[in-house]
Amino acid sequence: MDAQNTEKHYIKRSGWLRAGVLGANDGILSTASIIIGVAAASSTREPVLVAGVAGLVAGALSMAAGEYVSVSSQTDVEKSDLAREQQELIDTPEEELLELAKIYEERGLNVETALEVAIQLTAHNALEAHARDELGIHEMTEAKPLQAAISSGIAFTVGGFLPVLVAFIAPLNRMEYLQYVSAILFLAILGIVAARAGGSNPTKVVLRITFWGTLAMGLTAFIGHLFNINIA
Repeated sequence: MDAQNTEKHYIKRSGWLRAGVLGANDGILSTASIIIGVAAASSTREPVLVAGVAGLVAGALSMAAGEYVSVSSQTDVEKSDLAREQQELIDTPEEELLELAKIYEERGLNVETALEVAIQLTAHNALEAHARDELGIHEMTEAKPLQAAISSGIAFTVGGFLPVLVAFIAPLNRMEYLQYVSAILFLAILGIVAARAGGSNPTKVVLRITFWGTLAMGLTAFIGHLFNINIA
């Protein structure tokens, strides 16, 4: 078996992992924050549940749509650059060859080797060589709008469902505290899973994700208490 195929490269997961972690994190954090804010200003459970479910549905749809639009914009830019590069290869092939050789030269190859590499890669697939080495566009990291939208939307739904579940079962007089504790726990678990999937340090990821989660929920609770109107 080829050694390259047996190596574990986490960069291949960057597209769906980024969208999935972002969606789940936002689902947990935004839904829990909404519930905490409404619970701080309400004396009954119904408004809390309505706000939580509404935030979950709206957030999942918004997250999926936002990911699709933003990643589609990135795809449009990539396609535009590739089309421009393709035309330049047709109009000025010699200049493009020298440009590619210069890139390899700047990466450490001597002039003769850099030119020979550029010639061979141009003969194999000129556009692919320029896309990868000049534009930084690679198959493993290229934008995939539908994949990002689906990953983010599903992840938000799963993440947002957890605070809603807590809102159903937690005593109303302890709702804020239990939402906070459970959300931090969910965020920590998400951080560990994301770190292992991405091959990074779990401790660093967990600290980062729980710090910002604590800050967001704390501010939301403060606003809820500030505008406490005892929603019936």
